[in-house]
Amino acid sequence: MIALLQRVTGASVVVDDATVARIDSGLLVLVGVERGDTGDQAKRLAERLLGYRVFPDEEGRMNLGVRDIGGALLLVPQFTLAADTAKGMRPGFGSAADPDTGSARFEELVGHARAGGVPVEPGVFGTHMQVQLVNDGPVTFHLRVPPSAN
Repeated sequence: MIALLQRVTGASVVVDDATVARIDSGLLVLVGVERGDTGDQAKRLAERLLGYRVFPDEEGRMNLGVRDIGGALLLVPQFTLAADTAKGMRPGFGSAADPDTGSARFEELVGHARAGGVPVEPGVFGTHMQVQLVNDGPVTFHLRVPPSAN
């Protein structure tokens, strides 16, 4: 599973002119599911997101996680993160999970994150979304929990 996480002071997801998810301070996480990802990857990614230290401590150093600051997670499914962009002028999506698997892994990630004790708001899998955010820093990181070997 792939995550592009951004430290935010606010973020939201809009579908058909209706806000379906919103957070204040926390992490906006765009999530891509790769072919071969299992529940193990969803669980590990949730652990990493909940503990990843990207928020400043009293000295301004990135030593605090989302739990430490009382923040929230906004998880947004984004299959394009699994694109193959190594050649040509058009991305390939052969490494992305099929929609049913992608949806299942995304829901598992949401469940594991919620069990971690922070507010979690999910985007809507398989639909056109408009994501709005105020990136704080800006701070953006790419995390990957590789799929299991086939």
